[in-house]
Amino acid sequence: MKHKRKAIIIGAGIAGIASAIRLAVKGYNVTVYEANAEAGGKLVRFKQGAYSFDAGPSLFTMPNYVTELFTLAGKKPEDYFTYQKLDEVCRYFWADGTTLSASADSEIFGQQVAEKTKSSALELNRYLKKSKTIYNITHHVFLEKSLQKLATYVSFKTLKSVFNFGKIDAFKTMAQANEAFFTDPKMVQYANRFATYNGSNPYQAPATLNVIPHLEQNMGAYFPDKGMYSIVQSLVKLAQELGVKFCYNTFVDEICVQHKAATGILIKDEFIDANVVVSNMDIYFTYTQLLRKQTPPKAVLKQHRSSSALIFYWGIKQSFAQLGLHNILFSDDYKAEFEAIFKQKSIAADATIYINISSKLKPDDAPRGCENWFVMINVPNNTGQNWDALIAKARTHIIQKINHQFGIDVQTLIENESILDPRSIQTNTQAYQGSLYGTSSNNQFAAFLRHANFSSKIKNLYFVGGSVHPGGGIPLSLLSANIVADLIKHG
Repeated sequence: MKHKRKAIIIGAGIAGIASAIRLAVKGYNVTVYEANAEAGGKLVRFKQGAYSFDAGPSLFTMPNYVTELFTLAGKKPEDYFTYQKLDEVCRYFWADGTTLSASADSEIFGQQVAEKTKSSALELNRYLKKSKTIYNITHHVFLEKSLQKLATYVSFKTLKSVFNFGKIDAFKTMAQANEAFFTDPKMVQYANRFATYNGSNPYQAPATLNVIPHLEQNMGAYFPDKGMYSIVQSLVKLAQELGVKFCYNTFVDEICVQHKAATGILIKDEFIDANVVVSNMDIYFTYTQLLRKQTPPKAVLKQHRSSSALIFYWGIKQSFAQLGLHNILFSDDYKAEFEAIFKQKSIAADATIYINISSKLKPDDAPRGCENWFVMINVPNNTGQNWDALIAKARTHIIQKINHQFGIDVQTLIENESILDPRSIQTNTQAYQGSLYGTSSNNQFAAFLRHANFSSKIKNLYFVGGSVHPGGGIPLSLLSANIVADLIKHG
């Protein structure tokens, strides 16, 4: 009887779980080793008194990348995981009282843009059409294939993308492109905010990143019926049904290499053999902790990291009809905010605030008449700043901004609080410097500079997750698992 080939996955983040499912379907005997007590990586859930919070990613787009994993395994996705499309993508607030509701119906959204700003519905339509064009040109190459394999560049789809390269605005910044699209500075700010979806600076990042609003506005934003963490729970259940074994509270000490090939891992001096090793650990720590005996790719490890986040989880003993599931309170000077993050490595006094309230659609996340506020600002990655002082000052400014915007005293409504900052992000998830998306995308060659999904020097060693190609966030992390599964032979 032929024995199954063994695959080891290091890290049970969303990409690690997806990799385990795909390799199990290919016939591998798969074991996942996770240092934390549960799966999910940045996508975890916790309780705080009577309130529940999804601690990490809060926006859900491209659900097909989740559901296809169930279909691949011969299962019905709806038996494991259900979700709904949002009628309203996000609510936007400016200090002068202007508010916008981004309806999922772009025509309705366009009408509101025309009514409430100096921009027109036609401007929004042209902007979203351009976003779709960039997606159609790039996704086959930049998102779904390895950029380091020759086969990627000899396909018809790639050649078509190459001939249309001039249409993806790679040599403009997002800000430059968006200033040409919109008359009203408020709409430029709306468009520039999509750079934060991969931790970048719109005044430096290429306008190719204007692909992002297509994923949210044109293709739709969604909400899992049981909350964001149900994505993890449903995929872990599927993986276990396929025979995947999860080992929690288990620290991997080393990826073992012999004759330039990965042969397994070391845990507390115990060698565990494998035919394939996939690291879902941040690429920086994969090399500096697990591959200490190997020569690291110094250029990759020195790349500038994406921004991080400062998040306050507040149990709010009141409900607010003027707030939706996703809410943005914009700063008055967006450029100064990004200069503070990327140049000064600090936090602007007037920072843009994101408030996510999952209890709007999942009422049991908060007591009746109350709300669970996930309050986030973008901050620099951790390079040794005095975070305690920065957090205290930022908290004061955030409360003042919210109070001014809604005419309330939010401090008196906070029943309980937890805080996540770049230090704890690194500690909890092994994200180097607390960066949320690995390396930054602040130049036009960023996609090519990200670490590949395989090792060019060590056979049978692969990499998935937000710190490698194609990037951070749930959809791209799931795509990294798809790319790796395509590179690995059947078990």
